[in-house]
Order: sequence, then C-alpha cells, then structure tokens
Amino acid sequence: MAAPAACTRFSDNYDLKEELGKGAFSVVRRCVQKSTGLEFAAKIINTKKLSARDFQKLEREARICRKLQHPNIVRLHDSIQEEHFHYLVFDLVTGGELFEDIVAREFYSEADASHCIQQILESVHHCHSNGVVHRDLKPENLLLASKAKGAAVKLADFGLAIEVPGDQQAWFGFAGTPGYLSPEVLKKEPYGKPVDIWACGVILYILLVGYPPFWDEDQHRLYAQIKIGAYDYPSPEWDTVTAEAKSLINEMLTVNPSKRITASEALKHPWICQRERVASMVHRQETVDCLKKFNARRKLKGAILTTMLATRNFSSKYDAHGRSIITKKGDGSQVKESTDSSTTLEDDDIKEDKVKGGVDRSSTVIAKDPEEDLENSHYIPLTGESDEADEIRIVCPNKTCSQLSTSSYGSARKQEIIKMTEQLIEAINTGEYEAYTKICDPHLTAFEPEALGNLVEGMDFHKFYFDNVLGKNCKALNTTILNPHVHLMGDEAACIAYVRLTQYMDKQGQAHTHQSEETRVWHKRDNKWQNVHFHRSSVTPPFAMK
Repeated sequence: MAAPAACTRFSDNYDLKEELGKGAFSVVRRCVQKSTGLEFAAKIINTKKLSARDFQKLEREARICRKLQHPNIVRLHDSIQEEHFHYLVFDLVTGGELFEDIVAREFYSEADASHCIQQILESVHHCHSNGVVHRDLKPENLLLASKAKGAAVKLADFGLAIEVPGDQQAWFGFAGTPGYLSPEVLKKEPYGKPVDIWACGVILYILLVGYPPFWDEDQHRLYAQIKIGAYDYPSPEWDTVTAEAKSLINEMLTVNPSKRITASEALKHPWICQRERVASMVHRQETVDCLKKFNARRKLKGAILTTMLATRNFSSKYDAHGRSIITKKGDGSQVKESTDSSTTLEDDDIKEDKVKGGVDRSSTVIAKDPEEDLENSHYIPLTGESDEADEIRIVCPNKTCSQLSTSSYGSARKQEIIKMTEQLIEAINTGEYEAYTKICDPHLTAFEPEALGNLVEGMDFHKFYFDNVLGKNCKALNTTILNPHVHLMGDEAACIAYVRLTQYMDKQGQAHTHQSEETRVWHKRDNKWQNVHFHRSSVTPPFAMK
C-alpha cells in the first residue's frame, strides 16, 4: 500500500479529472497522483450527509480494503479524511465487467470459465485468509483491470464485507443479493466464510451456461429453492459440460456450510488446477447467447429500484403531488417483488452486541427478508472502482420510502415524468402509433410477459399490437395510474413505477378490469424526454400492453 502522505489534504497529492460515476452522497472521479503521474479512481464522499452509523460503515469498509492486497482485488491506495469529505483512492480499473467481456469474446470455452472462477477463488481465498467475508459476490462486482486481452479479474465493492476471524460462525445480519444468498443466511442461522463459496458456485453455474441455478419471479419460491439447494443440470446445455465441472459446482452448492468446499480446497480441484487436461476446450456459443440475455436483465438498475419504492409504499397514504387520475387504492392491490439477481440488500435490524453488516447496495429492487421488512431507506453511493460506477446503495435510517418518493426535491421534474407517462399511455389507448414513436426511443427495450422472458428491442414488437390489436378488440378503454413513484437519476434520467388499472368493454358489452405493475425508464435527449426501457409484470390483455 502507498505510504501515508505527509499532508492530509487530497488536493495536495492528487489532481481531479473527469467524473466516472455518481451517487446521492458521493462522486467517483479519475484522479492523477502528482508525485508519480499514476491514475486512480477517487471516491469522494460528502460526510456532512452521513449518519454516525453510516460513517462507521464507511470506516469499516476502508479498514477492510486497506489490509487486502492481491492482484485479483481492487486495491485501496489511499484514504484521506477532510472536514466535510472523505476520499478513498482505488485502482482505476477500465476493463468493465467480466460478464460483459465474455459475451464480446470470439471464443469462450469451459476452460475459460475455469480460469475466470480460479481468479475469483484466489481473491476469495485472500479475503478469508485475512478474516474478511465479502458477502456480496456477484457479476456486478467482478471487473477487469483493463480492456487488454487476458486482463486480470478484480473483485470490487467491499461495502457489505465483514471481519470474521478464523472459522467463526455467527449471525451477522441478513445481507447479500437474492440469487446469490446462501441457505444459512436465508434460514437466519450462524454463518461465516462459506457464504462466499456458495455465491462462487452460483457464479460458476452462470459462467458455464449463461443462466443462474436458482430463479423464480416470486421471491419466496426463490428462497425456498435456495434453502434446499434445488438446482439441476437440464439438457441439452449441460450435456456438453464435463463431470468435473459439475462436481465442483456440487461441492460449492452444498447446503450444509460445514460440508461445503473451502476456497483453498476449490483451488486444488482438478477442474481448476488441471484445466488443460480436464476442462473442455469446445466453444460454448449457446452460453454466450444466454449470457447476453442475462447481462441485459442485470442492466435494468434504476428501473427496478423504483419498483421497490412502489412496492414498499403500497400501504401508505398517497401524496397529492404523487397522484394520477384517481387516488383511491384498489382492494388487494399488491406489487410482486423482483428477484433480479443484481439486487443487494441488508437488514440492519440486528442486536448491538453482534457484528453489524455493511452499507446496503442495490442496482435494482430492494428485496426483503421473507419474514421481516427491511427498514426504510435513503440513498448512499457505492464504491466507484469501475468505469461503470453508476449504481445506487440503499441504507435504512429514519426516512420512509413514502417520504423519499414524494419529497419536495425535484417535484416539478417528477410531475413532468408522470405527465409524459400519461401521454404515452394515452397514445396506446387511442392506438396512435405515430404519437407513441415520438415519445419512445427507437431502440426502446422491454421485458414483458408477452416476450416470454426475453428482452426485446426496437419498435417492431410493439407495432404489431398497434396494427392488429389496439382499438379492434374493445369498445371503450380507460387507464388509471395508481401510486406513481418517480426516482430522478441526475438531470437527464428518471424512472417511474406505478400500478396500472385498465378498464375496457369487450365486443359483447361486458366490462373488464386488468392490473399490471410497470416501470419505465426515461432519458432526456435534445431537451426532450424519451422512454428508453419499460418492465411490466402480471399478464394483461394484448391491447393494454406496451
């Protein structure tokens, strides 16, 4: 680690350059060390806005990062505390996410997956040897040092990491990402280093076929799968995977943590240390194709985050400025929570005499403990080690999600987003395709039940319904937006989540009502808002989609 600077002011040692990422209380900027000319990434935290507990978590993250020095871990080089700002100076990693790099490769084999997981296991082994449990291993935290071929994989973001000496097992709080949570965490049992190995098993499974071992739209069913280790190796994609690779996954995804393989043992597995002899060298095009879809889903960060706000505020009163069309909540209206694999959560509701978890981080919807709600949330930024540092963390002090979503800040812009959403839905209701295209980006992407789980892009998929369905299957159509929540992401991006009730009369004169939960992402280009992505859950009739 770099020697401590003689002075304590950041500006005496570094020149700040362009912004790489931004959060509510911090910004990540490229910086150049004056004495050496070396480039780094500086995470600049506005400590005036942090609570005492948040500040303790920040100090813990810095303390953990200081003692981790490994070629496969994003390294903390400097930590400078000033009166109102804290500067964390990390490696500048420019290669982006490992999973994004894989889909851009011309060749990808089982042996390549073995090399990837070996580097991840090396970083985990170093953490565990130093008494650190990461607790949030997932694709978003696996970066590449540079864009050069063969660049090292770097483990990033230790915001949830905890210090666990030896083989200690205790309840450190409910923390992690839904698809990567281990059975012992979900069961609220004592846990320790094995939770990271379980997450490595999930990652290895994805590396081999491009989709996760555990998945369900319903979070409770997802957790039920994980608790009993209910995964399999379906044909035909797994038929071409070697038995040795499956063997390693089985040892990682062992439900009993005491019988789960350790990082040290995994590195000695033949599929890792003898890959030239054991791992297949056949190109896995199907894996790359599936991984592209998997990556696309993970990239819906801000969109699904806003769905969380709508979900968690369903029982609260609606603010007058947040209403649209009607303000009466329908009976039984509930929004299903997303189980998107890039979500991170943390339950801070643990006794003071127990080791406490790190700052919660989310790139999508906050998931809940199946038995307990998370506390209400405010925003704090993530460690910005990568050039894609655009995610959001969520922690839980005293402000409710209702207060967040209906706060006075940016109320005019929030109303503008609500109005644009109403105009878009009106164009759908009236079947005006031209008006619809003016509001939507030409490369609009969407997840919806009609797309059968696929991410669709462009207007052709939507145009079919305008040409063949809209306005032809009903005599009257009315849409009501319930409980809209707008999340502003800078000056030129925003998300809105809402429940949509669609009333219509069929050709036989019968009245029907359907409900869907929708999230739309808006981006301002040339001073004009355009819908660039939407996500809809629940099945609605074809004319009510888009």
